Amino acid sequence: MIMPPIPSATIIIVVWNSGGHLEQCRSALLKQTRRDFEIVLVDNGSTDGSLDGIEDRWKDFPLFVERLGGNKGFTVGNNIGVRLARGKWIVLLNADAYPEPDWLASLIRAAEENPGYIAFSSRQLQYDSPNLLDGAGDAYHISGLAWRNHYNLPANRFGLEAKEIFSPCAAAAMYSREEFLKAGGFDEDYFSYFEDIDLGFRLRLNGGKCRYVPNAVVRHVGSAHTGRRSDFSVYYGYRNLMWTFIKDMPNPWFWLLLPLHVATMLFFAFYITLRGQGRAIWSAIFDAIRGAPKMLVKRKKIQKNGKVKPTELLRVMSIGLFEPYREFIKRTRKP
Repeated sequence: MIMPPIPSATIIIVVWNSGGHLEQCRSALLKQTRRDFEIVLVDNGSTDGSLDGIEDRWKDFPLFVERLGGNKGFTVGNNIGVRLARGKWIVLLNADAYPEPDWLASLIRAAEENPGYIAFSSRQLQYDSPNLLDGAGDAYHISGLAWRNHYNLPANRFGLEAKEIFSPCAAAAMYSREEFLKAGGFDEDYFSYFEDIDLGFRLRLNGGKCRYVPNAVVRHVGSAHTGRRSDFSVYYGYRNLMWTFIKDMPNPWFWLLLPLHVATMLFFAFYITLRGQGRAIWSAIFDAIRGAPKMLVKRKKIQKNGKVKPTELLRVMSIGLFEPYREFIKRTRKP
């Protein structure tokens, strides 16, 4: 068997019952102006038949399909995809994120023009309302909260500037494969949600930087399977949020910011309880505490290998006391 040439990039798509999105994603990838890429599809045990005959339907691409036989989670699926990848750059793409034709070319061009960066974030538009942003990369707040920059704001006014950000949103992100693996990839204990923030944090502790690329545009459906306010997203989002603070926040900020982190978690716990999802949020908190000893073991290794000064991290974190409140309002108001 003759192997195709090693590509510049490997696009990794983790799927689970994604039949309603896969073919539209394929159509968008066929229109890419830069075609020196391969695709790795990792199936988390789909039962909707969406991958039946996929090798024939996607024969326009160098394609490798890995079938896991069960839902191992977004983190495991992507880690497997990265290990199978051959490209220098790994590009994570959700099945419900549809890239514009110059998307990949813009990401790789940004990498070539900015050699000091190891991760790159796309500009995400809301699929049903493309005049509104779905995100311009991820922000991380000193309380431990995180959000997508400029979410729900007008796309013609916000997210237009290429700049350094905290980390990319994994719905449409590009990483150096070497640095991704060196950092240990996604934490597989997370299963799903907040894994990209955690990885971005660890990459930063290792000295890596992330750049937002406004010309790399995707239209993103978002939460296609789990729902934006589902018990699933509440549980994994808040559990993993706490684990990320425990593992990644370096001293002395960990101890100085711990009271703010605890107060923030309690505020949202009571709010979400009043919203009718008390079981999900309190399960998340209790399980995060139960898993804290394991996270502290990971913390010891992560912090031991850190290469940047703690003060340098504050430069790329959100530090405004009322920023989480403003972001919360943007997410709850109607467009």
